[in-house]
Amino acid sequence: MGDTGSIIDGVIASSGQRLDRALADASGLSRERIKALLGEGRITLGGRAVEQASLKPAAGTAFAIAVPAAAPASAEAQDIALTIVYEDDDLIVIDKPAGLVVHPAAGNLDGTLVNALLHHCRGQLSGIGGVARPGIVHRIDKDTSGLLVVAKHDAAHEGLARQFADHSIERAYLAVTAGVPSPLAGTVRGAIARSSINRKKMALVEDGRGKHAVTHYKVLEPLGSSAAVVECRLETGRTHQVRVHLSSIGHPLLGDPVYGRSPPRLRPLLTELAFRRQALHAAVLGFVHPISGNQMHFASELPHDFRELRDALRGLRSL
Repeated sequence: MGDTGSIIDGVIASSGQRLDRALADASGLSRERIKALLGEGRITLGGRAVEQASLKPAAGTAFAIAVPAAAPASAEAQDIALTIVYEDDDLIVIDKPAGLVVHPAAGNLDGTLVNALLHHCRGQLSGIGGVARPGIVHRIDKDTSGLLVVAKHDAAHEGLARQFADHSIERAYLAVTAGVPSPLAGTVRGAIARSSINRKKMALVEDGRGKHAVTHYKVLEPLGSSAAVVECRLETGRTHQVRVHLSSIGHPLLGDPVYGRSPPRLRPLLTELAFRRQALHAAVLGFVHPISGNQMHFASELPHDFRELRDALRGLRSL
């Protein structure tokens, strides 16, 4: 896994139990900790990585849990500028710039959104995510810009988490794809799990192995034949979902170093613009306020680098 930790191994004691409960009983770890380790691809059954907490393995199935080395007990508060879209006593909505990591992890122990929030909120954040992820209900990738909501206390966290779990959160992303998807609007369905080849990547897998994922897309503006501005609305929220799904239909995000290569014709332009991230922006976020019950809706303007890329592609289209 790239870090120094420990391995817990054994066999499933009895059939019919959910995997998270069976592993918690066998390992002494909490179910929430087991779920987190599943999501990180750190648990195998019979030598095969699994991510679904709801699996019910047979008695006698061998398991192994790779527990990472302990991180610092808590993140430090740091005075890092934030773009705050909305804030009250229960939650805060942030417009995150590209390049800002959401929470501390190996290789990024400070300078994260969590460090900034601890300073801004003076430590008043929910504890459900643990000391490394206080207040964090969901996340967006380091090199994705846009909106996310953070809970200031456990009741707000639980209320928001329920909406994410039942897929009632409104989330729309804007992307610039390589090529123009056809048809111009559609739905991509495909289970997503950690790649068995590269553990830092996610991949489409057969149903029953990964997590069910659905992305609805619509081309807003074709940019010639080489690119397009595409809106993606998420029915589910899986790790790297938009990036994996668009790549799976042959239209990866421009600038994405992991899930696809940009068309040769566009590479000089990306170099000239110094555009070195995936062209993805979390533009819309809507939810029911977990305490007041009010409907909340937020929209984020495209950041400068994204607008510059789009406008440059428009220029190429007109040539």
